[in-house]
Amino acid sequence: MARTLPHSRDHYRHFQNIPTRWMDNDVYGHVNNVVYYSYFDTVVNNFLIDQGQLDYEKGQTVGWVVETKCEYFSPVAFPDVVNAGLKVQRLGTSSVTYEVGLFRNDDETAAAQGHFVHVYVDREANTPQPLSAAMKEALASIA
Repeated sequence: MARTLPHSRDHYRHFQNIPTRWMDNDVYGHVNNVVYYSYFDTVVNNFLIDQGQLDYEKGQTVGWVVETKCEYFSPVAFPDVVNAGLKVQRLGTSSVTYEVGLFRNDDETAAAQGHFVHVYVDREANTPQPLSAAMKEALASIA
């Protein structure tokens, strides 16, 4: 199987800086693999909050993560700053597939990249809910 090549910054439509923390490093001296998923979660949910599309405390519709994948190309370590790139790959009726690229400092190619799938559900009934027109519009801006 051929290895995926890292994307460049121009592949993504939205960026957020995320500083690494001392505790992110593992005993090998680089950010531990599980931390990358928290960076994915951070860039996606901050985008939704900034767009007025996520009320994580009181909103009736919430996004459940149903799938994630991350490929690693080069290490990131404290005190690097991660520049998280975000793009919508696919808009479904009640789901969104995001592409995320994590760039070390000012590097032009991703240190890691992957995808993150949200299914939007009714908070109480736990049943899929169609994306609102406002949500679709916000997401289309980074498609």
